[in-house]
Amino acid sequence: MSDFPQRPIAQLLGSNGPVHAVTYSASPGTYILTGSADRSIRLYNPSSTTPNSTSPIPQARLIQTYSAHGYEVLSLSVSASNAHFLSAGGDRSIFLWDVATAQTVRRLGGPQGGHTGRVNAVSFAGVEDSLVVSGGMDCAVRIWDLRSQSHKPLMVLSEAKDAVTSVAVTPDGGEILAGSVDGRVRGYDARMGRVVTDVVGASVTSLCLARDGETVLVGALDSKVRLMDRRDGVCLRGYEDAGWRNEELRVQSVLGGRERWVVAGDEMAGEAEVGRDVSEGRVWAWDLMTGEVVAKVRVPWGGEQRKKVIGKDGKEKERKNVVSCIDWKEGGFGDQFCVGGTSGVVTVFGQ
Repeated sequence: MSDFPQRPIAQLLGSNGPVHAVTYSASPGTYILTGSADRSIRLYNPSSTTPNSTSPIPQARLIQTYSAHGYEVLSLSVSASNAHFLSAGGDRSIFLWDVATAQTVRRLGGPQGGHTGRVNAVSFAGVEDSLVVSGGMDCAVRIWDLRSQSHKPLMVLSEAKDAVTSVAVTPDGGEILAGSVDGRVRGYDARMGRVVTDVVGASVTSLCLARDGETVLVGALDSKVRLMDRRDGVCLRGYEDAGWRNEELRVQSVLGGRERWVVAGDEMAGEAEVGRDVSEGRVWAWDLMTGEVVAKVRVPWGGEQRKKVIGKDGKEKERKNVVSCIDWKEGGFGDQFCVGGTSGVVTVFGQ
Protein backbone atom coordinates (compact mmCIF):
# COMPACT_ATOMS: atom_id res chain seq x y z
CA MET A 1 0.00 0.00 0.00
CA SER A 2 2.67 2.45 -1.06
CA ASP A 3 -0.03 4.87 -2.18
CA PHE A 4 -0.93 5.81 1.39
CA PRO A 5 -0.20 9.58 1.61
CA GLN A 6 2.84 9.97 3.88
CA ARG A 7 4.40 13.22 2.67
CA PRO A 8 3.86 16.26 4.92
CA ILE A 9 2.74 19.01 2.53
CA ALA A 10 1.78 21.81 4.94
CA GLN A 11 1.72 22.77 8.60
CA LEU A 12 -0.92 24.94 10.26
CA LEU A 13 0.69 27.19 12.84
CA GLY A 14 -0.62 29.73 15.32
CA SER A 15 -2.20 27.78 18.14
CA ASN A 16 -0.93 28.60 21.63
CA GLY A 17 -1.87 25.23 23.06
CA PRO A 18 -2.84 21.68 22.12
CA VAL A 19 -5.20 21.27 19.17
CA HIS A 20 -8.25 19.18 20.12
CA ALA A 21 -10.29 19.28 16.89
CA VAL A 22 -9.58 19.41 13.16
CA THR A 23 -12.07 19.27 10.30
CA TYR A 24 -12.09 19.94 6.57
CA SER A 25 -14.70 22.21 5.07
CA ALA A 26 -17.49 20.47 3.18
CA SER A 27 -16.71 19.11 -0.30
CA PRO A 28 -14.42 19.88 -2.07
CA GLY A 29 -12.62 20.32 1.27
CA THR A 30 -10.62 23.40 0.34
CA TYR A 31 -10.11 24.65 3.89
CA ILE A 32 -9.29 23.27 7.34
CA LEU A 33 -10.71 24.42 10.68
CA THR A 34 -8.85 23.79 13.93
CA GLY A 35 -10.07 24.08 17.53
CA SER A 36 -7.54 24.67 20.27
CA ALA A 37 -6.99 24.70 24.02
CA ASP A 38 -6.22 28.41 23.62
CA ARG A 39 -10.00 28.93 23.12
CA SER A 40 -9.65 29.93 19.47
CA ILE A 41 -10.75 28.44 16.16
CA ARG A 42 -8.62 29.01 13.07
CA LEU A 43 -9.39 28.68 9.37
CA TYR A 44 -6.56 27.76 6.98
CA ASN A 45 -6.02 27.16 3.28
CA PRO A 46 -3.58 24.20 3.17
CA SER A 47 -2.92 24.60 -0.57
CA SER A 48 -1.73 28.21 -0.17
CA THR A 49 1.65 27.99 1.54
CA THR A 50 4.76 30.01 2.31
CA PRO A 51 8.25 28.82 3.30
CA ASN A 52 8.66 28.01 6.99
CA SER A 53 11.86 29.32 8.58
CA THR A 54 11.80 26.71 11.35
CA SER A 55 10.76 23.63 9.36
CA PRO A 56 11.25 22.19 5.86
CA ILE A 57 7.47 21.79 5.67
CA PRO A 58 5.77 24.90 4.21
CA GLN A 59 3.36 26.92 6.31
CA ALA A 60 -0.32 27.08 5.31
CA ARG A 61 -2.06 30.42 5.05
CA LEU A 62 -4.13 31.45 8.06
CA ILE A 63 -7.33 33.03 6.75
CA GLN A 64 -9.34 33.83 9.86
CA THR A 65 -9.35 33.41 13.64
CA TYR A 66 -12.66 32.98 15.45
CA SER A 67 -12.77 34.05 19.10
CA ALA A 68 -15.75 33.79 21.45
CA HIS A 69 -15.08 30.74 23.59
CA GLY A 70 -14.08 31.20 27.21
CA TYR A 71 -12.76 27.66 27.48
CA GLU A 72 -10.98 25.11 25.31
CA VAL A 73 -12.55 24.07 21.99
CA LEU A 74 -13.13 20.32 21.74
CA SER A 75 -15.32 19.71 18.68
CA LEU A 76 -16.18 21.27 15.30
CA SER A 77 -18.72 20.58 12.55
CA VAL A 78 -19.07 22.35 9.18
CA SER A 79 -22.40 22.80 7.37
CA ALA A 80 -22.87 21.31 3.90
CA SER A 81 -23.06 24.82 2.44
CA ASN A 82 -19.77 25.87 4.12
CA ALA A 83 -21.54 29.06 5.25
CA HIS A 84 -21.67 28.09 8.92
CA PHE A 85 -19.89 25.87 11.41
CA LEU A 86 -20.48 24.65 14.96
CA SER A 87 -18.02 24.64 17.83
CA ALA A 88 -18.25 23.25 21.36
CA GLY A 89 -16.08 22.66 24.38
CA GLY A 90 -15.65 23.72 27.97
CA ASP A 91 -18.26 26.49 27.79
CA ARG A 92 -21.11 23.96 28.18
CA SER A 93 -22.64 25.58 25.09
CA ILE A 94 -22.62 25.16 21.32
CA PHE A 95 -21.68 28.12 19.14
CA LEU A 96 -23.08 28.58 15.62
CA TRP A 97 -20.74 30.72 13.52
CA ASP A 98 -21.07 32.66 10.30
CA VAL A 99 -17.90 31.83 8.37
CA ALA A 100 -17.73 35.06 6.36
CA THR A 101 -18.31 37.54 9.20
CA ALA A 102 -16.49 35.52 11.89
CA GLN A 103 -19.40 36.25 14.24
CA THR A 104 -21.51 33.90 16.34
CA VAL A 105 -25.09 33.62 15.08
CA ARG A 106 -26.49 31.50 17.92
CA ARG A 107 -25.39 30.13 21.24
CA LEU A 108 -27.20 26.93 22.20
CA GLY A 109 -27.31 26.06 25.88
CA GLY A 110 -27.59 27.80 29.20
CA PRO A 111 -29.24 27.20 32.54
CA GLN A 112 -32.56 26.06 31.02
CA GLY A 113 -32.04 22.68 29.44
CA GLY A 114 -28.43 23.09 28.34
CA HIS A 115 -25.48 20.82 29.05
CA THR A 116 -24.28 20.93 32.66
CA GLY A 117 -20.71 19.93 31.80
CA ARG A 118 -18.29 20.41 28.94
CA VAL A 119 -19.51 19.47 25.47
CA ASN A 120 -17.28 16.81 23.91
CA ALA A 121 -18.91 16.42 20.51
CA VAL A 122 -21.19 18.34 18.16
CA SER A 123 -22.60 17.69 14.67
CA PHE A 124 -25.04 19.15 12.18
CA ALA A 125 -28.07 16.98 11.37
CA GLY A 126 -31.47 17.15 9.72
CA VAL A 127 -32.72 18.63 6.46
CA GLU A 128 -30.47 21.50 5.31
CA ASP A 129 -28.52 21.20 8.58
CA SER A 130 -31.48 22.48 10.54
CA LEU A 131 -30.68 20.37 13.62
CA VAL A 132 -27.69 20.17 15.94
CA VAL A 133 -26.65 17.09 17.93
CA SER A 134 -24.36 17.45 20.93
CA GLY A 135 -22.94 15.11 23.57
CA GLY A 136 -21.22 15.97 26.82
CA MET A 137 -19.77 15.18 30.21
CA ASP A 138 -23.29 15.27 31.70
CA CYS A 139 -23.99 11.85 30.12
CA ALA A 140 -26.59 13.31 27.75
CA VAL A 141 -27.14 13.77 24.03
CA ARG A 142 -29.10 16.87 23.16
CA ILE A 143 -30.86 17.68 19.89
CA TRP A 144 -31.38 21.34 19.01
CA ASP A 145 -33.61 22.91 16.35
CA LEU A 146 -31.95 25.87 14.65
CA ARG A 147 -35.29 26.95 13.21
CA SER A 148 -36.61 27.52 16.72
CA GLN A 149 -35.73 30.54 18.84
CA SER A 150 -36.07 28.52 22.03
CA HIS A 151 -33.02 28.15 24.25
CA LYS A 152 -34.14 24.67 25.23
CA PRO A 153 -33.20 21.54 23.28
CA LEU A 154 -35.76 19.78 21.16
CA MET A 155 -34.93 16.47 22.83
CA VAL A 156 -32.63 15.12 25.56
CA LEU A 157 -31.36 11.53 25.31
CA SER A 158 -30.11 10.43 28.71
CA GLU A 159 -29.52 6.67 28.46
CA ALA A 160 -25.72 6.90 28.83
CA LYS A 161 -24.31 6.04 32.27
CA ASP A 162 -21.15 8.09 31.78
CA ALA A 163 -19.82 10.94 29.63
CA VAL A 164 -20.75 11.01 25.95
CA THR A 165 -17.50 11.38 23.99
CA SER A 166 -18.63 11.25 20.37
CA VAL A 167 -21.69 11.60 18.14
CA ALA A 168 -22.40 10.77 14.51
CA VAL A 169 -25.44 11.12 12.26
CA THR A 170 -26.35 8.63 9.52
CA PRO A 171 -26.26 9.93 5.93
CA ASP A 172 -30.05 9.92 5.68
CA GLY A 173 -30.27 11.81 8.97
CA GLY A 174 -32.58 9.18 10.41
CA GLU A 175 -30.39 7.94 13.22
CA ILE A 176 -27.98 9.38 15.76
CA LEU A 177 -25.07 7.38 17.16
CA ALA A 178 -23.47 8.23 20.48
CA GLY A 179 -20.33 6.73 22.01
CA SER A 180 -19.84 6.83 25.77
CA VAL A 181 -17.26 6.23 28.48
CA ASP A 182 -19.64 3.54 29.76
CA GLY A 183 -18.42 1.33 26.88
CA ARG A 184 -21.58 1.51 24.78
CA VAL A 185 -22.52 2.78 21.35
CA ARG A 186 -26.18 3.79 21.26
CA GLY A 187 -28.18 4.24 18.09
CA TYR A 188 -31.21 6.51 18.39
CA ASP A 189 -33.98 6.39 15.80
CA ALA A 190 -35.95 9.49 16.74
CA ARG A 191 -38.71 8.78 14.22
CA MET A 192 -39.37 5.32 15.63
CA GLY A 193 -38.66 6.28 19.24
CA ARG A 194 -36.16 3.44 19.50
CA VAL A 195 -32.68 3.07 20.97
CA VAL A 196 -30.33 0.17 20.17
CA THR A 197 -27.30 -0.39 22.42
CA ASP A 198 -24.13 -2.16 21.29
CA VAL A 199 -21.66 -3.15 24.00
CA VAL A 200 -17.99 -2.46 23.23
CA GLY A 201 -16.71 -2.88 26.78
CA ALA A 202 -13.92 -0.32 26.93
CA SER A 203 -14.66 3.41 27.00
CA VAL A 204 -15.60 4.62 23.51
CA THR A 205 -13.54 7.61 22.30
CA SER A 206 -14.53 8.11 18.65
CA LEU A 207 -17.08 7.18 15.99
CA CYS A 208 -16.73 7.35 12.21
CA LEU A 209 -19.60 6.24 10.00
CA ALA A 210 -18.98 4.70 6.59
CA ARG A 211 -20.50 6.69 3.75
CA ASP A 212 -23.29 4.15 3.21
CA GLY A 213 -24.17 4.27 6.92
CA GLU A 214 -24.04 0.46 7.22
CA THR A 215 -20.88 0.21 9.31
CA VAL A 216 -19.23 2.38 11.94
CA LEU A 217 -15.61 2.63 13.07
CA VAL A 218 -15.39 2.64 16.87
CA GLY A 219 -12.29 3.71 18.79
CA ALA A 220 -11.98 2.64 22.43
CA LEU A 221 -9.58 2.75 25.37
CA ASP A 222 -8.43 -0.87 25.02
CA SER A 223 -5.94 -0.14 22.23
CA LYS A 224 -8.29 -1.46 19.60
CA VAL A 225 -10.36 0.05 16.81
CA ARG A 226 -13.41 -1.91 15.70
CA LEU A 227 -15.43 -1.95 12.51
CA MET A 228 -18.98 -2.73 13.60
CA ASP A 229 -22.03 -3.72 11.58
CA ARG A 230 -24.80 -1.33 12.57
CA ARG A 231 -27.59 -3.78 11.76
CA ASP A 232 -26.68 -6.42 14.32
CA GLY A 233 -23.83 -4.89 16.36
CA VAL A 234 -21.32 -7.55 15.24
CA CYS A 235 -17.63 -6.61 15.20
CA LEU A 236 -16.55 -7.27 11.60
CA ARG A 237 -12.85 -6.55 12.12
CA GLY A 238 -10.48 -5.32 14.80
CA TYR A 239 -7.42 -3.12 14.23
CA GLU A 240 -4.54 -3.21 16.69
CA ASP A 241 -0.78 -3.62 17.01
CA ALA A 242 1.68 -4.29 19.83
CA GLY A 243 3.32 -0.92 19.12
CA TRP A 244 0.10 1.10 19.17
CA ARG A 245 -1.65 2.09 22.36
CA ASN A 246 -4.79 3.98 23.27
CA GLU A 247 -5.61 3.50 26.94
CA GLU A 248 -5.87 6.97 28.46
CA LEU A 249 -6.61 9.74 25.94
CA ARG A 250 -9.32 10.51 23.40
CA VAL A 251 -7.59 9.53 20.17
CA GLN A 252 -9.66 9.71 17.00
CA SER A 253 -9.81 7.12 14.23
CA VAL A 254 -11.28 7.66 10.75
CA LEU A 255 -11.80 5.95 7.41
CA GLY A 256 -9.60 7.18 4.56
CA GLY A 257 -8.49 6.45 1.00
CA ARG A 258 -12.05 5.86 -0.25
CA GLU A 259 -12.59 3.69 2.82
CA ARG A 260 -9.66 1.39 2.09
CA TRP A 261 -7.85 2.32 5.29
CA VAL A 262 -8.47 2.74 8.99
CA VAL A 263 -6.38 5.66 10.24
CA ALA A 264 -5.71 6.60 13.88
CA GLY A 265 -3.48 8.79 16.01
CA ASP A 266 -1.21 7.52 18.76
CA GLU A 267 -0.88 8.39 22.44
CA MET A 268 2.54 6.69 22.78
CA ALA A 269 4.39 9.66 21.28
CA GLY A 270 7.48 10.59 23.25
CA GLU A 271 8.48 7.06 24.18
CA ALA A 272 11.91 5.88 23.12
CA GLU A 273 12.23 3.98 19.86
CA VAL A 274 15.32 3.23 17.83
CA GLY A 275 15.89 5.84 15.14
CA ARG A 276 12.98 7.99 16.24
CA ASP A 277 12.93 11.52 17.62
CA VAL A 278 10.91 11.38 20.84
CA SER A 279 9.24 14.68 19.91
CA GLU A 280 7.60 13.07 16.89
CA GLY A 281 4.05 11.82 16.92
CA ARG A 282 2.70 8.95 14.86
CA VAL A 283 -0.25 8.08 12.67
CA TRP A 284 -1.16 4.45 12.05
CA ALA A 285 -3.00 3.02 9.05
CA TRP A 286 -4.52 -0.44 8.66
CA ASP A 287 -6.01 -2.15 5.64
CA LEU A 288 -9.78 -2.11 6.20
CA MET A 289 -10.36 -5.60 4.84
CA THR A 290 -7.35 -7.51 6.17
CA GLY A 291 -6.57 -5.60 9.36
CA GLU A 292 -2.87 -5.48 8.43
CA VAL A 293 -0.81 -2.37 9.22
CA VAL A 294 -0.02 -0.57 5.94
CA ALA A 295 1.75 2.54 7.28
CA LYS A 296 3.27 4.16 10.35
CA VAL A 297 3.67 7.85 9.56
CA ARG A 298 5.90 10.10 11.61
CA VAL A 299 4.42 13.46 12.58
CA PRO A 300 7.12 16.09 13.22
CA TRP A 301 6.63 18.69 15.94
CA GLY A 302 7.21 21.53 13.48
CA GLY A 303 6.83 25.25 13.85
CA GLU A 304 8.73 27.18 16.48
CA GLN A 305 11.15 25.61 18.89
CA ARG A 306 9.33 23.77 21.65
CA LYS A 307 8.95 25.93 24.70
CA LYS A 308 10.08 24.54 28.02
CA VAL A 309 7.32 23.69 30.46
CA ILE A 310 8.30 23.78 34.12
CA GLY A 311 6.37 21.65 36.58
CA LYS A 312 5.51 22.44 40.20
CA ASP A 313 8.71 20.69 41.27
CA GLY A 314 10.76 23.21 39.28
CA LYS A 315 11.93 20.61 36.77
CA GLU A 316 11.31 20.72 33.05
CA LYS A 317 8.37 18.54 32.02
CA GLU A 318 8.67 16.33 28.97
CA ARG A 319 6.38 17.46 26.16
CA LYS A 320 4.99 14.70 24.02
CA ASN A 321 3.62 15.07 20.51
CA VAL A 322 0.48 13.00 21.05
CA VAL A 323 -1.60 12.81 17.86
CA SER A 324 -5.18 12.91 19.09
CA CYS A 325 -7.38 14.47 16.38
CA ILE A 326 -7.55 13.58 12.72
CA ASP A 327 -9.72 14.23 9.66
CA TRP A 328 -9.61 12.99 6.07
CA LYS A 329 -10.54 15.31 3.24
CA GLU A 330 -14.02 14.89 1.72
CA GLY A 331 -15.21 12.49 4.37
CA GLY A 332 -12.51 9.90 3.69
CA PHE A 333 -12.66 10.13 -0.10
CA GLY A 334 -10.18 12.98 -0.74
CA ASP A 335 -6.46 12.94 -1.46
CA GLN A 336 -5.09 14.15 1.89
CA PHE A 337 -5.60 14.15 5.64
CA CYS A 338 -4.61 16.33 8.58
CA VAL A 339 -3.67 15.59 12.19
CA GLY A 340 -3.24 17.61 15.36
CA GLY A 341 -2.54 17.12 19.04
CA THR A 342 -0.45 18.23 21.97
CA SER A 343 2.21 19.99 19.87
CA GLY A 344 -0.30 22.66 18.83
CA VAL A 345 0.78 22.22 15.19
CA VAL A 346 -1.51 20.63 12.60
CA THR A 347 0.26 18.70 9.84
CA VAL A 348 -1.32 17.97 6.45
CA PHE A 349 -0.25 14.85 4.56
CA GLY A 350 -0.65 14.14 0.85
CA GLN A 351 1.05 12.34 -2.04
